[in-house]
Amino acid sequence: MFIEQGVRPENHFWKYILGSLAIIFASFVGQIIFAAAILYDSFSSKKLYPTTNDAVMSYFDSNLTLLLVLFSFVFTMIAVYGVVRLIHKQTILSVTTSRNKVDWKRIIFSFCLWSAFTIITTLLSYFYDPTNFIFNFKPIPFAILAVIAILLVPIQTSCEEYIFRGYLMQGFANLAKNKWFPLLLTSLIFGSLHYFNPEVAKVGPIIMVYYIGTGFFLGIITLMDEGMELALGFHAANNLIGALLVTADWTALQTHSIFKDISEPSAGYEVFFPVLVIFPLLLFIFSKKYNWNNWKEKLTGKI
Repeated sequence: MFIEQGVRPENHFWKYILGSLAIIFASFVGQIIFAAAILYDSFSSKKLYPTTNDAVMSYFDSNLTLLLVLFSFVFTMIAVYGVVRLIHKQTILSVTTSRNKVDWKRIIFSFCLWSAFTIITTLLSYFYDPTNFIFNFKPIPFAILAVIAILLVPIQTSCEEYIFRGYLMQGFANLAKNKWFPLLLTSLIFGSLHYFNPEVAKVGPIIMVYYIGTGFFLGIITLMDEGMELALGFHAANNLIGALLVTADWTALQTHSIFKDISEPSAGYEVFFPVLVIFPLLLFIFSKKYNWNNWKEKLTGKI
C-alpha cells in the first residue's frame, strides 16, 4: 500500500520537520538565483531594482522569467531526493508508487486525458467568443517557451507532487495513523500556498475553492490508485499545456503562449465547474479504467 510505505517506527515526525526545512531551504537557494540575476542586471544597466512582486515578475522577458522561476525547482527536487534517501532511508520509488516500478502508462494516460480536455475546452471558448482572446503566437518566442516549458515544467510539477502527495502524505500518515488526515492536510496546505498568487487578488478568495479542490482531487487519485502516477501526469499537463496555450495579464506567470485571455475573470463557473463536475468525472473515468473499489477504506481508513 502506497501511503503505508512511509509509516515506519524509525520515521519519527521530527524527521519530516527536518526534511521539510531542508526542502524549504533548497527552494530559497533556487530563488536566490532569480534575485541575483535581477540585482546584477539592475546594477549593470543602472535600472531601479523592482520592489513589488509584479515588478519582479515583469522585469525580464517572460521566457527568461519562466526559466529562472522554474529552475529553482531543480534545487528543490534534488533536496526532496536527498531528504528521502538520507534522512528517511527510503527509495524514491517508495514515495512515488506502491508498484514494483513507476507505471509510465498511467502517467501518459493522465497527461493525455487532461491535455486533450484543456485544448478542446480552450478552443471551444475561443470559437464561441473570440473577443475574449488575442492570437498571441510569435514563432521564435513560442519556440523558446516550448523548450523551456517541456524541459522544466515537468520538474516543477513533479516536485510539488513529490512534496505533497508523496513525502508529506506519508509524513502525516506517520503522525495520524489514518488516511483522511494526510489527505485533508496536504490538500489544505497545497491550496493555501496559492493564496498569494495574483489570481486571488484579481478574482477574490473564492478561487481558493479551486486550488484546495485540486489538492483534494490529486490526493484522492493518489490514494485510490496506490501511487502518484496519475497525479504526476495530470499536474504536468495542467501546467505545461496551460503555459503553451493561453496566458493572461493577471496570472502568476505570463508566457509567449498561443492565445492571450483578455476577458474579465469572475468567480463563477470557472471556479466551481472543475471542482464539482470535471474532477468527479475524471474520478469516474479513472475508477472504471483502473478498477478502483473500497473507497471508504482507501480514503479514510486506519493504518
